[in-house]
Amino acid sequence: MEEYTWPGRRPDVPGLSPDDVWAATIAALPVGAPVSGEVIGRQPFGVFIRIDGLPEAVGLAEIIAMPEGSGLPVLGARIRGEVLDHVEHNCQVRVRLHEAGTAIE
Repeated sequence: MEEYTWPGRRPDVPGLSPDDVWAATIAALPVGAPVSGEVIGRQPFGVFIRIDGLPEAVGLAEIIAMPEGSGLPVLGARIRGEVLDHVEHNCQVRVRLHEAGTAIE
């Protein structure tokens, strides 16, 4: 396995446009909302997250929004955190991690 990976393409949601999916994501995940999910991609700047309950949503936890000294969680790790912001231009939910995450057994 490579050290750094990009997440796969988000799944299409039948009957919904990408704009509708993004609007629903923002409504379901307001700033400050708790989130949990699985690490689906790693880059030197942070990790991409498949958010539980919203498989079409992509979260990004940048390394500066991780617990001090924790390093990047591994692919497949389960994480918990909170929504920091919504990034309109690439439809990402920015997340601050509360813990580094643990590998899925």
